[in-house]
Amino acid sequence: MYHELAVAGRPLANSSPGYTRYVVLADSFLEQMNGLNLLGWRAMSVSQGLESPHAEGVVVTFDDGCETDLIAAAPVLRRLGFEATFYLTVGYLGRRGHLTLAQARQLGDSGFEIGCHSMTHPYLSDLDASTLEREIAGAKSQLEQWLGAQVEHFSCPGGRYNQRVQDAVRGAGYASMATSRNQGNGKDADRFALGRVAVLRGTSAEKFESLSSGHGLWRLSLEDGARQVLKKTLGNSAYDRVRGAILGDGKRG
Repeated sequence: MYHELAVAGRPLANSSPGYTRYVVLADSFLEQMNGLNLLGWRAMSVSQGLESPHAEGVVVTFDDGCETDLIAAAPVLRRLGFEATFYLTVGYLGRRGHLTLAQARQLGDSGFEIGCHSMTHPYLSDLDASTLEREIAGAKSQLEQWLGAQVEHFSCPGGRYNQRVQDAVRGAGYASMATSRNQGNGKDADRFALGRVAVLRGTSAEKFESLSSGHGLWRLSLEDGARQVLKKTLGNSAYDRVRGAILGDGKRG
């Protein structure tokens, strides 16, 4: 799971510490993808990962719809013959640092899979029924209308979800829902609770290879469990205040 890529001389969409820890240097992304290629692995889209499992493949996803999806990530992936899924936040299109609608169409028309990351990027587990429908089903309908193509995959903003969210995503006609849980996805994985591993700024080549191989995910899963307990105990808002005091502001994972 990636977010924005940092390109030299280009300002980020958000400069808060809680955001920038998820921003990977464009040069690091290039190194990581080249590393996969040297190992004989390939980067896949979500559809490819679900429909044609490959023992030496890694599903690559991007959240939010930053402009660097098109100008930094896509050229690297295309050169290597790799695929990926780009989850767009509908309401972010056209904002500073994010894709314009024309760029989103260009990304999709060039062969990359486009998914949905909600309408306005709220914590979905906090929403009432009508707002939840707008953020999930409404966003899908709007994105499909604008792109002129089906949008089959969804990812949860901030990784926050519950059974209501899963039911709403399934009911909206999506084929899968990705979370931010640090876990691998076997052939019998729940397609509406897919795990992903966040690639953070400063992730070494060695750690990236280890995570791509599925090694050490149990440690990250334990950390996930502790965070889930805190979120349920404190609630999303209070949890973010505590997390923000430690890491800085900005909502992610």
